[in-house]
Amino acid sequence: MEHVIPGSQIRADSRQDTYTLEAWQQAGKWFSYDGHAIFSRMAGKGSPLVLLHGFPTASWDWSRLWPMLASGHQLLAVDMLGFGFSDKPRNYVYSIEDQADLIQGWIEGLGLDSVHLFAHDYGSSVAQELLARDQEGSLSFDITSVCLLNGGLFPEVHSPLFIQKVLKSPLGGLISRGLTRGSFERNFRRLFGDRNPPAQQDLEDFWHLLTYNNGRGILHELIQFMEERRCHRNRWVGALQNARQPMRLISGAADPVSGAATVRRYRELIRNPDVISLRNIGHYPHFESPWDVFSAYRDFRAGLES
Repeated sequence: MEHVIPGSQIRADSRQDTYTLEAWQQAGKWFSYDGHAIFSRMAGKGSPLVLLHGFPTASWDWSRLWPMLASGHQLLAVDMLGFGFSDKPRNYVYSIEDQADLIQGWIEGLGLDSVHLFAHDYGSSVAQELLARDQEGSLSFDITSVCLLNGGLFPEVHSPLFIQKVLKSPLGGLISRGLTRGSFERNFRRLFGDRNPPAQQDLEDFWHLLTYNNGRGILHELIQFMEERRCHRNRWVGALQNARQPMRLISGAADPVSGAATVRRYRELIRNPDVISLRNIGHYPHFESPWDVFSAYRDFRAGLES
């Protein structure tokens, strides 16, 4: 099943119904993971919905969708280790498996019996690892459903930007520490569709999240997840193929990194694929076109309850 939604004509950067970055941080709480401080946000009532963010950003990616989802769900989001307002230790072996340990431990610590997952980009790989653990019977909670946004679900069709390739190379440490705001903005803009590009304030906020607490110094370490995707390809793709949970992929079709090619591969490999394509929307559909993403997610969840 696949639906195509035309790109919205309305700019998505109105901030009246969203949170400023400062307000987002002030409303958060921190908890400890292996001695490191992890930033979290929780709000709303209803069934628990865990929101998993992408690279190189943070939970604030969900801010435009947050008030819409909070009316019917208990929302739970973190800045994973090395991202956003969470600690960014040097000389740390960052991995998807470790981030999955963080998320698993957090959910278990909250005493939740079941959760729904909504994941983007890097967070999609974390969701795949959690699904694999669910299939192995190693989780103490149930994953009720999974919704995925743009991400490198299938490494064979993932097309990283040149800057991402360089960060992953042996020169990555130098490139990471020397990354300028101008270079970041030029590359980050490329990820967005033409209809709703990021405003200047958005770019300032994303840059602040990236550089907070010396974030530039570890980008080359965080980005090694691309190699993890290749190494664990069979495990993580198999987790999607063997999932017992309802799944939906909501994809910004204009994403140059993990857009149309990922959708085609998803339809080839996943049984009865449920796909929503958003025209003229790029890699951050929940930030570019939050109403369309909310509508697609609302319909997905309504289908589960009917």
